[in-house]
Amino acid sequence: MQRLRSLLKFLHKYRRNVSLNILSNIFMVVFSIFSIPMLIPFLEILFGQKELVTEAKPSAFDVGTLVHNFNYELSQIIISHGKERALIYLCIGIVVIFFLKNLFRYLSVFFMAPVRNGIVRDIRQQLFERILVLPLSYFSDERKGDIMARVTVDVQEIENSILSVLEAVIREPLMIIGSLMFMIYLSPSLTFFVFFLLIFTGVVIGGIGKALKKQSTKVLERQGSLVSNLEESLSGLRIIKAFNAEEHQSRKFLKENNSYRKLLTRLLWRRDLSSPLSEFMGITVVAVLIWYGFREVNSGAISVAAFIAFLYAFFTIIEPSKKFASASYKIQKGIAAVERVEVILNAENTIKDAPDAKPFKEFQSAVEFDNLSFFYKKEDGAVVEDINFKISKGKTVALVGSSGAGKSTLADLLPRFYDVSEGQILIDGNDIRNIQLNDLRAQMGIVSQEAILFNDTIFNNIAFGEKGVTEAQVIAAAKIANAHEFIMETEKGYQTNIGDRGMKLSGGQRQRLTIARAVLKDPPILILDEATSALDSESEKLVQDALEKLLKNRTSLVIAHRLSTIQHADEILVMKEGKIIERGTHNELLSQNGEYRKLVALQTV
Repeated sequence: MQRLRSLLKFLHKYRRNVSLNILSNIFMVVFSIFSIPMLIPFLEILFGQKELVTEAKPSAFDVGTLVHNFNYELSQIIISHGKERALIYLCIGIVVIFFLKNLFRYLSVFFMAPVRNGIVRDIRQQLFERILVLPLSYFSDERKGDIMARVTVDVQEIENSILSVLEAVIREPLMIIGSLMFMIYLSPSLTFFVFFLLIFTGVVIGGIGKALKKQSTKVLERQGSLVSNLEESLSGLRIIKAFNAEEHQSRKFLKENNSYRKLLTRLLWRRDLSSPLSEFMGITVVAVLIWYGFREVNSGAISVAAFIAFLYAFFTIIEPSKKFASASYKIQKGIAAVERVEVILNAENTIKDAPDAKPFKEFQSAVEFDNLSFFYKKEDGAVVEDINFKISKGKTVALVGSSGAGKSTLADLLPRFYDVSEGQILIDGNDIRNIQLNDLRAQMGIVSQEAILFNDTIFNNIAFGEKGVTEAQVIAAAKIANAHEFIMETEKGYQTNIGDRGMKLSGGQRQRLTIARAVLKDPPILILDEATSALDSESEKLVQDALEKLLKNRTSLVIAHRLSTIQHADEILVMKEGKIIERGTHNELLSQNGEYRKLVALQTV
């Protein structure tokens, strides 16, 4: 029930349309049920079995009086105009009733269409916004493809389920109850068999539904793995081709694909069992009803016309019952999808503003790493430990060391991509955890080893995240980053689309765009994470020149892979196994004849 409420909560925003949908469904059910009694006088006139009613009863709101007075009005038409005219009027009445029934049936769908599409939009937007604010640590344990499947496939399942909930709890039960009441009015004994069918169907289908929910969860998880495999293959297509690994990757995908197919086949077998099973049970009861009804007609307990109307009412129940069974499956599947979506929506965001977080508008003096340690899991040990250093305003501190020494971890801790485990990072004496997150990150610009660009124009990539940027400002930033010349050589200049992750550009060109982006932001604190390590000599020279312009008069934390690029740093920290083992200027470290000198010697061989 709690999960069902989770489904229904998405409807709150659209309560006006939902109310109109429910109202339309109610009118549709009323006209559907009312069409059944209309058949009885029609058939009785046709068979000549009904005596004319010559006196009306005083008006009263009960079924017997309403039926008697309806027959009286019909009898008056027969007396005045003949049976043929009465049949014409009755036929017109039936046509009008069925027209109204189908009109309200369409209106129920009409009012629901904006709800269905709106819910899909709302949930996907919530998921996307949640993904944007969750810490990076959350995604280290999740597969990107599975997250994509939750945002696309699972949300669609929720949309289908919500519609099924409305049908299951409003339209179908009303149709079933209304038809049953009419059947009880006609013949309580015949209605007993219908109750037997519905009770038995409910027990059987309910058992199938429970199994379907468990199976649906497995199918959705497998679907997420399939999408993840596809996403990884698309991202690594260059490597797959370079290593002739197409067949290996194909076998891997085939294994996932076959597993998904088997799970989905078993799910469909169980799902599709509910409809033929309920129909078979219905036909079985119809056979019993015909036999039993024949006895009732012969005994005079019910007229032929009333019995035919009873059968019509029963068949009216079968279709809603089948839909009710089908809706039960969809609801179970939707609940499984809700559970997967809520994993993201309810995920804890550990990187957020403290309740007493203060604004921070201008960097004044220094950034300080004070007795800092960090670990992803305490049992796995510290990634960095006992880190102490200070970057005064306008100074550059460089981090060097072998891969895995903890350099990038320190760079990620400064803008609070992760929070420190022990100790603190101070900016102007303020713990960064007590500064509003937006203000903290507004003080920083980042140029990473991997040039992160978006499938958009060059202009929009440089101006990314900034508001009210002019073309002149973008061009000025590009010139400082040595990017203007190659940009003007592209087809549409600054309006050229650079493709997925900037794949239409070379590595050096992509990196210069990220530098231009940092120049435009003009941050007081700059973080450079091995920004030239993946470039050829010519590109490195252009990028290095752009970086020197960018670093001028800025407070900078630089992670260096090529030590020649940080010789002029104010202080160089040598890291090994998460600790600082040496510190000093380039010349001071060379004179110590320690780890730094070894690293320099390796790169000059």
